[in-house]
Amino acid sequence: MAGLQQTNSEMILLSWVRQSTRNYPQVNVTNFTTSWSDGLAFNALLHSHRPDLFDWNAVASQQSPVRRLDHAFNIARQHLGIEKLLDPEDVATACPDKKSILMYVTSLFQVLPQQVTMEAIREVEMLPRHARITREEHIEVHEQHFSQEVSFTFLLSSCCSKVVVSLPT
Repeated sequence: MAGLQQTNSEMILLSWVRQSTRNYPQVNVTNFTTSWSDGLAFNALLHSHRPDLFDWNAVASQQSPVRRLDHAFNIARQHLGIEKLLDPEDVATACPDKKSILMYVTSLFQVLPQQVTMEAIREVEMLPRHARITREEHIEVHEQHFSQEVSFTFLLSSCCSKVVVSLPT
C-alpha cells in the first residue's frame, strides 16, 4: 500500500512539475532522475512560480549545469527558505539519485502554489512507463529500509493532501 501511495504521490509531483514548466521549451521533465541533471528544470520550476526572482534567459543560456543547479538551490534557499539539500555536482550526473531529487522537489512543492489540473495528471499517465520509472528503480523502492519508506511516504502524503485538482467545467 505504501508503494502505491508513493507512486501516486510521485505522479502528482511529476504532473505539478510538468504543468509548472510547460512554457519552458528547453525543459521536458519525464522522471525524477535524468530530467533534472542540467539544472534547467529546477530553475524553470522556480521561475514559473516566482519570475520576479531572476532572469530566465540569462540562467538558461549562459550557465553550465553545475552553475544552473547552484543558482536554483541558492534562489530556493534565499527566497523560499529551502535548505540546500543537494550538491550541484551530485545532480549534474548521468543519473542523479531519485530519492534526493524527490525530496527536494517535495520541499519546493510545499512552499510553491500546488494547483494541479486533471489534464496534467492524465498527461503523466500517458508517458511511456520507462520514462517515469525503470524496473531497477521500482525494485529499489520496494527494498528501501522501512523507516525511510514510512518517513518519505508521510512527507509526501502530508504535502500532497493539500493538492488542489482543477476539474474542467
